[in-house]
Amino acid sequence: MAAAWSPSLGFCLNNGITRTWKFPSARFFTGKNKIKIGSDTLIVSRKRFLGDLSTDALQSYQLSKICASKTTIELKDQVSTRGAQVYDLKKVTSYLFRTKSGALVKVKVEKKREKYSIMVYVSSLELSGDGKSRLVMVWGVYRSDSSCFLPLDFENSSQDSQTHTTETPFVKSSLSELMLGLEFDGKESPFYLSFYLKSVSGKDPDGQELLTHRDTDFCVPVGFTAGHPLPLGLSSGPDDDTWNFAFFSRHSTNVVLCLYNDTTTDKPALELDLDPYVNRTGDVWHASVDNTWDFVRYGYRCKEMTQSEEDVDVEAEPIVLDPYATVIDKSISHKFLASLFKNPSFDWGEDVSPNIPLEKLIVYRLNVKGFTQHKSSKLPSNVAGTFSGVAEKVHHLKSLGVNAVLLEPIFSFSEQKGPYFPIHFFSPMDMYGPSNGFDSAVNSVKEMVKKLHSQGIEVLLEVVFTHTADSGALHGIDDSCYYYKGRANDLDSKSYLNCNYPVVQQLILESLRYWVTEFHIDGFCFINASSLLRGVHGEQLSRPPLVEAIAFDPLLAETKLIADCWDPLEIMPKEVRFPHWKRWAELNTRYCRNVRNFLRGKGVLSDLATRICGSDDIFTDGRGPAFSFNYISRNSGLSLVDLVSFSGPELASELSWNCGEEGATNKSAVLQRRLKQVRNFLFIQYISLGIPVLNMGDECGISTKGSPLLESRKSFDWNMIASAFGTQITQFISFMTSVRARRSDVFQRRNFVKPENIAWYANDQTTPNWEDPACKFLALGIKAEAEEEETASLVEPTEPNKNNDLFIGFNASDHPESVILPSLSDGSKWRRLVDTALPFPGFFSVQGETVVAEEQMQQLVVYEMKPYSCTLFETISSTA
Repeated sequence: MAAAWSPSLGFCLNNGITRTWKFPSARFFTGKNKIKIGSDTLIVSRKRFLGDLSTDALQSYQLSKICASKTTIELKDQVSTRGAQVYDLKKVTSYLFRTKSGALVKVKVEKKREKYSIMVYVSSLELSGDGKSRLVMVWGVYRSDSSCFLPLDFENSSQDSQTHTTETPFVKSSLSELMLGLEFDGKESPFYLSFYLKSVSGKDPDGQELLTHRDTDFCVPVGFTAGHPLPLGLSSGPDDDTWNFAFFSRHSTNVVLCLYNDTTTDKPALELDLDPYVNRTGDVWHASVDNTWDFVRYGYRCKEMTQSEEDVDVEAEPIVLDPYATVIDKSISHKFLASLFKNPSFDWGEDVSPNIPLEKLIVYRLNVKGFTQHKSSKLPSNVAGTFSGVAEKVHHLKSLGVNAVLLEPIFSFSEQKGPYFPIHFFSPMDMYGPSNGFDSAVNSVKEMVKKLHSQGIEVLLEVVFTHTADSGALHGIDDSCYYYKGRANDLDSKSYLNCNYPVVQQLILESLRYWVTEFHIDGFCFINASSLLRGVHGEQLSRPPLVEAIAFDPLLAETKLIADCWDPLEIMPKEVRFPHWKRWAELNTRYCRNVRNFLRGKGVLSDLATRICGSDDIFTDGRGPAFSFNYISRNSGLSLVDLVSFSGPELASELSWNCGEEGATNKSAVLQRRLKQVRNFLFIQYISLGIPVLNMGDECGISTKGSPLLESRKSFDWNMIASAFGTQITQFISFMTSVRARRSDVFQRRNFVKPENIAWYANDQTTPNWEDPACKFLALGIKAEAEEEETASLVEPTEPNKNNDLFIGFNASDHPESVILPSLSDGSKWRRLVDTALPFPGFFSVQGETVVAEEQMQQLVVYEMKPYSCTLFETISSTA
């Protein structure tokens, strides 16, 4: 007899080692896949049920061996005592099958308190009319190994001693259909009932086998149900009494749900081999499990079709993390697994986002660990280097005038490769929590956000959705969908995510929404944003669906969206024309490059002028200068103080200048020149239209000794704030922030300054030689103008100094320049607010110093600008 069948769902409850064995086209009685016989017995009593033979209860069974070729597996001692919850209400699940001949087979699994009643109905089946025809069900139960049925010990039973299958005849009901019933003790669930039908007649006593229309056996889960395909990830049933698992994997032929009841082991306690007929809808595998079991974690095994399906050990496939898990944990082997616990409740109180207009932002980029890890932070050891540590240092951020922090990636990431190589997109990195745990990290993030919001500071996250760590992330789920596996040669081996593939796009959108709704995040900076423009085959798209979907997503409508085309893997181009839909801002790489070039004496004046005025070559397409995030240094590359200290051949791409001597020096002239250059960089950054982005440590001169590598970055040394350098630079940054706020009509604009309100000068008030690399001086005068923007209505008309003109000079040459300031006809005077060549504390002043002509009869004011310096002048009334 050869009844072809495909086991649909196998599962195992064990105390140590789990073995799940899948045979896509195994048979009950074949020589190739022989039935493995367990050594212990299953004691079952008999009784009459609706005139048919049925089992009463699977009283107690312990399986010593599931498969002779596998390691011995013992059931948990508490299996027989761990029961499903007793319900007052009945629960019924129905499964409908059809045979190849067209007969219908309906199976009802009904839970009645502590029992599972299984009714099998067969209709539309014609038996031969010889009077001896009957229909029997050949059935068995199994857990982990669908090729090995549990042995049953019936008294006077017809169980086959070799296959452990039982033949039970059907009876005819009053509805002219055939039926039989089985009953099992609920304490022994979950398990799987597998069966096929056999039509026996006088002419054919051996019987004719009846299989499903798929030519497989009928398989019905007992103690769990099919579940639902949406939402993806883990969700609760309508009464919070079940867990629903939903998992995308298009190309997997097998998906096994692995459940753990112990946090101290890497071995699952229960494995559910999901059936592609019952537990799959489209490309989503799903199951619903009663949450009265004491499981604490879960993961999945996935197996794709291979050339040879023989002797494939499903357990050899690694257990992968649910991409949609919102709470994760680490096993004893430091493998990430999803937790079955929900995030703890959090009292947000009256927390609201500061919702700062884009043009008003002052951004400080920091690394959570590096910001307070250093012992000089004087924080407790469980707070230093964590989200809580950031919250404790809010006073420093306020002293700089910062109103937004940009955190380097905080998603769970590879500790070997660093924060720019994520493993998971829904959970914060555990090491950033006070107790190095995921629960504490979640609460710590929320406490940090709440405190920063209360101080008027927004929280922006750098996010990496274009690639992952090389292992432990989405690998092994469905590589050909999630990654560019075999699609784009330049991306194939780099763990680049196929961002515009529908399922990946959905994952990214859900992650962003989760961080906004669960953690109250105010915005996102997308690292390697140029890769978001890649199509599913690696081609460049002019209208990438993911970028557009993010721009118009209603839950993201109030967030800041920033594209950063820096690539940690250094493959993609640094600059692209990024589609924006008037929503996307950009981290301005051209700004960084042009300002660096000018101050080292290599650039042209036209480039500097374009960057100062808001980069209209990039942002005139419906946006404006507020969409330009201007940075001088960042966490990769040279720090600000190293930009003026190192310029060896290996640093050519950094566009740096060592100011006369490489590295550390005691020469006073070199040190003074470097100090002026640091001031110049910060001055240009804060008077430029756009959003200044200050990098952690630049305010106190943190150095990597000329290394541009990200891993060379040092922790923030809080002692350096009190150094001579740190004192004057932090005060200068605070001053420039106040100037931006006071003159928001000029420096914090959503729209570009009108051309008629800007005048450009050479040192003698002639037109600058814009494209001459030898010209290293530029000045501009800005006439105050009434803003036509909505924000203008928020400014009091009587605000002092709001309508005063400005004059700004830049001298990148090695000799002084005599600058003629524009004449003033209304009796006003010029006052100097900044001259970066002067000694501290006189190089900047809140009140300013009035400058007048050297001779009383002279109409024009001539001011001498020292080499490598910048100046800022503002008009005041003659009576002031």
